[in-house]
Amino acid sequence: MEATDTYLTIADPSEGLYKDKGSKFIAYAYPVFTEDEIKEILSEIKKNHHNARHHCYAWRLGADMERYRANDDGEPSGTAGRPILGQIRSKGLTNILIVVVRYFGGTLLGVSGLIKAYGTAAADALGQAQITKRIIEDLVEVKFEYPAMNNVMKIIKDDNLEQLETQFELSCRIVLAIRQSVTETITEKLSSLEQTKVERVGIR
Repeated sequence: MEATDTYLTIADPSEGLYKDKGSKFIAYAYPVFTEDEIKEILSEIKKNHHNARHHCYAWRLGADMERYRANDDGEPSGTAGRPILGQIRSKGLTNILIVVVRYFGGTLLGVSGLIKAYGTAAADALGQAQITKRIIEDLVEVKFEYPAMNNVMKIIKDDNLEQLETQFELSCRIVLAIRQSVTETITEKLSSLEQTKVERVGIR
């Protein structure tokens, strides 16, 4: 049976390049998880390439692939962000941002020329990237009293769960990353323990 809790993204940042009639299109692809992360990367790229004419981009987030955006940053509508997004879609990727920085060469490329340039630059960045399959994980917060510690830790150890945050006092708290397809089973185990509260707090 095929797993439904996986998605494709890129393993690490990568770069691509396309040149036409003196214009240079530099593409940067990044694995991302949040819109805040995207804003930070865009801000950094604009700072590093403040002399560039355009900083066009597209992104898609979430395993369901329903959150996405394409931005032409002053280029004619549909000539930059959309072809970049088209490359993301053609590879079936999500949790990804691609930014294409354009240094203008003095010659207008026309609508079809721009579509080709932005799409090709984005494709080159993806061609340099390692595409990887990632597991969708639920972030689960477990709150428990100190006497329940051994039982909680036994479940974590037995199921080889990743601990993202820990706080061990009289009242304890752990945030776990759990593969989505087994979240229900694990949370039921944890919830059955005395003095223990379990809550899903996010996804990654």
